[in-house]
This record gives sequence, structure tokens and C-alpha cells, in this order.
Amino acid sequence: MVESASLSLHVPEPAVRPGGRPDFSNVKIAKAGSVPRPAVDVASEEIRELAYSIIRVLNRDGEAVGPWAGSSSDEELLTGLRNMMKLRAFDARMLMAQRQGKTSFYMQHLGEEAVSCAFRKALRKGDMNFPTYRQAGLLIADDYSMVEMMNQIYSNESDPLHGRQLPIMYSSKEHGFFTISGNLATQYVQAVGWAMASAIKNDSRIAAAWIGDGSTAESDFHSALVFASTYKAPVILNIVNNQWAISTFQGIARGGSGTFAARGLGFGIPALRVDGNDYLAVHAVARWAAERARRNLGPTLIEYVTYRVGAHSTSDDPSAYRPKTESEAWPLGDPVLRLKKHLIVRGVWSEERHTQAEAEIMDEVIEAQRQAEQHGTLHDGGKPSVRDIFEGVYAEMPPHIRRQRQKAGY
Repeated sequence: MVESASLSLHVPEPAVRPGGRPDFSNVKIAKAGSVPRPAVDVASEEIRELAYSIIRVLNRDGEAVGPWAGSSSDEELLTGLRNMMKLRAFDARMLMAQRQGKTSFYMQHLGEEAVSCAFRKALRKGDMNFPTYRQAGLLIADDYSMVEMMNQIYSNESDPLHGRQLPIMYSSKEHGFFTISGNLATQYVQAVGWAMASAIKNDSRIAAAWIGDGSTAESDFHSALVFASTYKAPVILNIVNNQWAISTFQGIARGGSGTFAARGLGFGIPALRVDGNDYLAVHAVARWAAERARRNLGPTLIEYVTYRVGAHSTSDDPSAYRPKTESEAWPLGDPVLRLKKHLIVRGVWSEERHTQAEAEIMDEVIEAQRQAEQHGTLHDGGKPSVRDIFEGVYAEMPPHIRRQRQKAGY
């Protein structure tokens, strides 16, 4: 009988722990403008390399270069810059509000503003996003009311969701923002189903699914890819790779696939990686994928390579699992500063105008906060009333609830 060696289990380890020197040597950054832009109707097997490279438009000098450049005008980019600045200012005020006890919970977008703000500009009215909790830029870029967003964060009497959702789980059908699910990854397969229904009805609207790198380990992610590839659903499958899940580095969810985009290749889905801190690159790739969907060419999977600068949420302490200086070492820079530099190079922006815009935007955010804080809390000492809880959940009020309401004098 031949003796076998003892088996051992492989557990992926991050490159560095708290107190160590930040290391992003595993992030292979392609030269700006070097990644080709294929025809929209290209077959997935012809662009396998795009799942392993990183599409970039802005170079280190702030210039837009390469075949993916030119998808936005100067005016559109100025709007994009203001949208990212507004989201950043909104984040700062809401984080402060949470620290002051005005809301129970908040999640920042710091460092990831370009992903959602640029993507939204590639969609049309009527298209539907199935987001996670870090895509508020989709609403900001679509001019959704910041007062309404803050009403929900505060769960006040003007909260459009009547306190039924966590503070940052917005919902707006009018703005193509499907109600956020607290169960990670469920929205991914829902987006594919919505896109299939749109196609069945011979509609013209497409869907966009959103997921974080950590949640790609969930089974719903893989189920979505099966249905999207089989039925060529008009959907864009977005993966926001911000390097960290709640407190786990990306290697746990990525496994041996090399990149998250590579997951799409096994399903025959065109897969691309893009610099998530490059507003121009994000917009160009999103437009490419949207055109594929509208031309009945099926789904596209996009991995946005970015970095979560802040904590996962106000309940998280990132210093427990990553070096404190890691965000400073991130090689793809700050999305706001990069677009600002590009617009200055273009001659349509300046340091003075940027400083003035920062002040104007912060004033706008503070005024929205003032208005939101004028509204009182929900009934019963800040808790939703019986009506708040059941209205919109049941087609008809259950008899036992109706009797309870009558006894309570409702």
C-alpha cells in the first residue's frame, strides 16, 4: 500500500497586514491609451485579453489618449466633475451627521465616485440599475433630489420609503434605481430577469447589474451569468473591485481566476477591465456595453478596478485589517483630482474655479441637509406606525391588523 502525502488546505493571504508597507505590485497597469477598442459586435473569444488588462484613457499628464477617448464633450465632463464633487461633499456631510447621532448608519463612496457618476451618463431614461449600497452616484448624476436622499437617511416623516429600508438603501423607479437589497448579490440575478422581461416585451430599455468584488462569491452572481449568457439578455454586468470586501481582501472571492472580469469568459460573455478612477474610461466602456445591449448583442461584464478609501461602513474599522497608509499608495489616484487635472489641461477649468465650485457645492449640500432636518421623525418616537409598516406591502390590510388599528383609534 502506497502512503499518500497529507492533504492541506490553501487559504489565500493578503500581501500585507496592518503595520506593513502597502503593496499593489499585483495590480498590472496598462499604459493609458494602449488597450484596443474592439468593434461593438466582437465575439467574446476575440477579446479575451481585455479581461486581464485595464482600459485607461487619462495619462499621467492629464491628457486623454487612445481609442477609447472622445466619448464625452468638455461640457459633459464639467458636469461629471461637479457630480463627483457633489457626491463627495454629500458623503462628508452624511458621515458627520452619523457621527453626531442624526442617523444610525452610513456608507461612503470616497475614491469610487467615477464609477457610478460616469456610468449613469451612458444610460437613457427608463433603463434600470440594480445597485448595491455604494452607487449613490447613479442618483446624483441623474439629478435626484439630495433632500429626498437625506430624508431617507434620517428616516424622517418625509422619507419616501417610510423607514422600511436601511438609511443608504435608496429607491427611485423614476430615476432607474431599483430598491437596494440588503441580501448581498440578489440584485444581480434580478437585473438579468428584468432585462429578459424587457426583451420579451420588445421594449428598448436595458438593465445594469451591480456587485462588489466580495459578493461575487455568492451563488446569485453565477446564476445571473448563466441566464444572461444563455438568453443574451440586454444587461450590463458590473463588478466594482475596490480591493476589499467588508473586512476581507479580494483574493478570497477571486480565487484562482486571476481577475474578476475573467469570470465572464467561461460563460462566453465579453469581459473588460477598466480603470475605475478614470471618469473618461468608465464612460467610454459603459457606452460600448450599452450599445451592445441595445443592438441585441447580449450582456457585457465590466470590472472596475478602484479602491475603497474609507471604511466599509460606519460600523467598520479598516485599521484592523489593512495598513493605514494604503489608500495613499493606491496607484490609480483620485478620480476627482484626475478629471480636474484633465479639464485644466484642456483649458476649460482652473484651480480658482475648482475652489469656487467646491464652496458652491458644499453650500448646496448644507442647504439640502438643513431642509431635510426640518422634517420631524416618524410616528411613535421615531418608529414607523402600523400603517407605515404594512402600507404598500399588502394589497389589502389584513383583518387582524385592521382590528388592531381600530382598537388603537386609527
